[in-house]
Amino acid sequence: MTNIQLKASWVQGLLCSLTLACGWGVGMPSTLAAQTVTIRLGPFQQMIAIADLEKFAKTGILPEKLQVLSPVLKPEVRELLRKRLSVDPAFADKFISELIRTPQGKQLISSLGVALPGSTEEGLQATLNLALRQINGLSALSFLRAYPQENVTVDATKAISLIIQFNANLLQSQVLGLLLEQESSVGSQTPFYPRFNPADMGKQTVQEETLTLQDRRRHRIIPVDIYWSRGKAEDPLVVLSHGFGANRKFLRYLALHLASHGITVAAIEHPGSDVTAVNKASDTANLAQLLPASEFIDRPKDVSFLLDELAKINTQPGQLHLKLNTEKVTVIGHSLGGYTALALVGGEVNLENLRQFCQKSLSIAESPGDWLQCAAASLPDKKLHLQDARVKSAIALNPLVGSLFGKNGLTQVTKPVLILSGTEDSLTPALRHQIEPFTQLRGLKYLLTAIGGTHLSVGDPTSSVSTATTIVKERRGEETKALRQLTQGISLAFIQQLTPEAKTYQPFLTSAYAQSFSTSQLPLRLVSDLPASLKLWMGLVANGK
Repeated sequence: MTNIQLKASWVQGLLCSLTLACGWGVGMPSTLAAQTVTIRLGPFQQMIAIADLEKFAKTGILPEKLQVLSPVLKPEVRELLRKRLSVDPAFADKFISELIRTPQGKQLISSLGVALPGSTEEGLQATLNLALRQINGLSALSFLRAYPQENVTVDATKAISLIIQFNANLLQSQVLGLLLEQESSVGSQTPFYPRFNPADMGKQTVQEETLTLQDRRRHRIIPVDIYWSRGKAEDPLVVLSHGFGANRKFLRYLALHLASHGITVAAIEHPGSDVTAVNKASDTANLAQLLPASEFIDRPKDVSFLLDELAKINTQPGQLHLKLNTEKVTVIGHSLGGYTALALVGGEVNLENLRQFCQKSLSIAESPGDWLQCAAASLPDKKLHLQDARVKSAIALNPLVGSLFGKNGLTQVTKPVLILSGTEDSLTPALRHQIEPFTQLRGLKYLLTAIGGTHLSVGDPTSSVSTATTIVKERRGEETKALRQLTQGISLAFIQQLTPEAKTYQPFLTSAYAQSFSTSQLPLRLVSDLPASLKLWMGLVANGK
């Protein structure tokens, strides 16, 4: 991911942020009901009747008093005003109590206090709590109506910043992460005492070589770094696919670790979506230039082309002779590379479903990842089948999924998959991009969740790539060291399931092993199925959409 500057009017930003705000909060009922909202932008102020906004939301027709705002009160804003969150009242208290425990929930309440001058924390919590319990569900309008004053004053400048920091999917992911932390904890009665630890560096000396491959048919020059040691000819080959705006060094620490255990690794660089290509984009607000639609096809094809070339090199004399098992491959991808891995392992890309989302459901309140995926919507196809039979399993780290595979595209994946999610990933929020996709998978599957992890937490701390840091705060470096160590160990154990040593490494694909790396700042959980309470929560969230 990288910095996507979504150009929107301040009024749109305001209304979107109100929509986000109305979905989350706690408190007590109020006796007053707001009738108007005053938008403040520096010295400029504009008062809008909430009744006029309600009429616009219901009919799509702008009342006379709102005609002055016709350039910005577009259909997507109407949808934001109409969007509701329905929560079973019996479950609402838990919903609220879990939310305010999260850093994002606490920050939301604090930020709302700045965006709504004159408000108090207690008043905001009261408003949100009352609106949440409305018969018709929670919406931006019900939030405004529940506000304990006749007029709601909003600082538009502050409200716009809220839309960058928060979105509904991210906040839901925060709460879902807390539930997962509680419900999947193995407890102290099941200590984990392995006779060895696959997270420890292997004993073999790692060698590196950089190859530059040229796909003349597609006019693509593809650099690739090869890491190897004394691996056996039958051992799997691992391909690393970086994220949007990154490069092949992003997971270097993982490549070195796997190679030290005898696994040959090929870290590929995708020329149409690496850091060089993104830096060349002249207009970052234009998705067609920022990320060509064809890249959603070319990335998986880059890997298939790489496997073809490595198969030839494997038979030739040299240091890589018989070290490149291109018939037994695990693809490990981060972000857009996670999409790449899932497409190669059998996920069917549903472009019809994606176009419907991008045309009808996409708003400026969505995450950068939801916007980025829409770069693929201009492709003429209905569906894409990019599977490569040589790819036997996949590890998707903070994958960009969203609506790319539709509701059923990942049900066709029957090979082993491991997905990593971070509950504070505001670029590809865990709920839509990892947890919901995880439920579709039909083969052997694992969901590794870093409660508090962000989009770049799993990346090499020495990597020069600093994508997206201008949008959101990332947790990297020493505070996420345990996550990277676990990623090393669990990736090796997962890959070894394709070898005769599968049983030896199976104990490391367990909740106990993952939890052994947990810290108070970054709890870690591994499940092969979602807890019942989490499924219930997701059902409630889905019903509210």
